[in-house]
Formats: sequence, structure tokens, C-alpha cells
Amino acid sequence: MTDEPLVLAVDDLPANVRLLDAVLSPRGYRVLGAGSGPEALALVAEHRPDLVLLDIVMPEMDGYEVCRRLRQDPATAFLPVVMITASGDQERLLAIEAGADDFVAKPFDQAELLARVRSLLRIKRYHDTIEGQAAELAEWNRTLEQRVQEQVEQLERMGRLRRFLSPQLADLVVSSGDESFLDSHRRDITVVFCDLRAFTAFAETAEPEEVMGVLDDYFQALGDLVTRFEGTLERFTGDGLMVFFNDPLPCEDAPLRAVRMAVAMRNRIQGLAQGWARHGYDLALGVGVAQGYATLGRIGYEGRSDYTAIGNCTNLAARLCAEARPWQILLSPRVHAAVEEFVTSEPVGELTLRGFSRPVATFNVVGLDAARISS
Repeated sequence: MTDEPLVLAVDDLPANVRLLDAVLSPRGYRVLGAGSGPEALALVAEHRPDLVLLDIVMPEMDGYEVCRRLRQDPATAFLPVVMITASGDQERLLAIEAGADDFVAKPFDQAELLARVRSLLRIKRYHDTIEGQAAELAEWNRTLEQRVQEQVEQLERMGRLRRFLSPQLADLVVSSGDESFLDSHRRDITVVFCDLRAFTAFAETAEPEEVMGVLDDYFQALGDLVTRFEGTLERFTGDGLMVFFNDPLPCEDAPLRAVRMAVAMRNRIQGLAQGWARHGYDLALGVGVAQGYATLGRIGYEGRSDYTAIGNCTNLAARLCAEARPWQILLSPRVHAAVEEFVTSEPVGELTLRGFSRPVATFNVVGLDAARISS
């Protein structure tokens, strides 16, 4: 509603319309005139007045019929209507039955007319305010439902991505909405494979609850380091864990980062092993690190997928891990060449590995050269 309420005056006598205009306009009302029922309905649909002053006796369509049609239309069901009657009780009763909100007898008293108009417009303002607030509330609810649905979808996507991506990368995928880099592609990666020495013998003799307790501590420790070094977790397999670097996001120092993570894993698990030893569990960590080209991408089916790497380097890392003695971190020749100046290492010799036709020159990481890494 504007500052000047719009009143539709309906009367088949133009003089009566002019009279209503003369009374209302000086008091701040805009007056629109109609000379018949059909014209009144058309003007209501076009201009949406705030109140209708409606004569009863008109040719073609009387005021009762106009009022009934206004009440049948949801858009005008609550539009204030004041019937102008000849003061007969029967006319007033019919006006109320037709849906009129109030009535004024002819000849009308100006003060009474203005009072009734002001009263009904005040009620209409309250009604419009309530309708506006209801519409806003409905829109807020729709927006809230949409936002909740979007957040649920994001959380579901985040949960799926966090199975194999670092939290930073998972956040990036969700915020950007771009998962194209998870499609199948080829890239040079560095792979870390680790598992526990003597775990099979331990699992055969220990209670299942003890095995689960050891694995929980073990993977909690390793998972924290995978996240810290921003590696991509490929899978858990029993007591084994496979992580790779330089995919999906590029990592210029992938070999060094992989070795640094492996050393941190060894240090962390050595701390856990002291507690395990007090319970009679003789467990140690073995790690294999290899570098090479692999095909990477998301595999699975709708509702369940993993991000995996397939290639010779993954097999090499797994074979080196299997050959590693307790607490050894075995490096392939290419990884060793990339990190040689940053680590203290010792040659293990050429190992004959299952699935490889030639022996592989292998090196064990004794420790890191902290001075060179920090420089």
C-alpha cells in the first residue's frame, strides 16, 4: 500500500462518484471511479485498490454480485468493501451475506464515512503486514530448506572425498564444485606403502578386541601424518596403508615429502610400539617408497567409489615394504636419487622382488638431514 490509499468508488450515477471523490481526496485518498459492476471488477484486477465503496443498486450487475465475486477470488477475498445502502435492514442483511465488511446509509454522513474508511484501511494494513510477514517466512523456509539440502549434499561429498583426499583438497573440491581432476589420467607419483611386521602372528594369537585396539591406535597415528603432509590416501588393507604424492594436486617435492612422512611414521609407531611391548605385542613398522608413472582416477559405482592408482610404481612400493625388516624404510633407486642429499641412507643391495624381472637396487633411510631440509 502506498502513502495515499487507493479507494474505488462504484456507482452508476457519476454525480455520486464525484461526491465521494470530493469527500475523500482532500483527506489524502486517491479515488478511482467505476460506473458499473463489470467495470469495477476490471479496475480491481488492474489497480488493486485498498478499499471499495460499492453502491448496491446498479444495472447489469448489482453490488451484491460484485461483492460475491470479489470474495470468491483469493486475491481479493480480504479486500475491504463498504456497501452504500438505502438504510433498509433487508439491504444491510443482504450486504453482510454477500461479504461486505461495513455499510453506509444514503445520504451518507461525511464524518461517518471517513471514520469507517479509516477503520477498514487500518485493518487492511494489519492484514497486509501479516501477509507480507507470512510470505517472507515462507521464503525464508524455502531458502533454509534449500541451504540445508545443499549443506547435506556438501557434507556427503566431503565425507566421500575425505576418504582419500587431504582435508584441504576435499574443501577445495566442494567449494569449487569441480571434480574433473578425479577422472582417469596419467601422472608421475611417489608411493608410500607401509604395514606392521609380525602382525599376522599377533592377530592369530591375540583376542579380536586387542587386534582392533592396536589397529585403531596405529591408523590414528598414521592418518594424522597423512593429513599433515597432504598425501592422498589410497586405501587401508588390514594393517597396510598406501599413500601417494603429486596427485591430484601437483607436488614439486613429492619424493622428499613422501620420505619425510615415512620417517615421521616410523618415529610415531616406535612410540606406540613401546606401549605394545608392555602388553607382549612384538610389532614394528616396515615401509617401501617408489616413484613412477601410474594411471589414476576414481573407480567404483554410484554411491561407492574410491580414488586409486594403478601402475608398476605401486607394485614396487608394496614389494619393497614386504622386504623391509623391522623399522626399515626402503627406497627405490629413483626416490633415493631425488632425496639423497637430504637423508642419511645405507645401501641394502639389489633385491629380487616378486613380479620384477630384474633385481632392484634398494636403500634404507637411517634418518633425515635436518639442516639441509630446513635450508
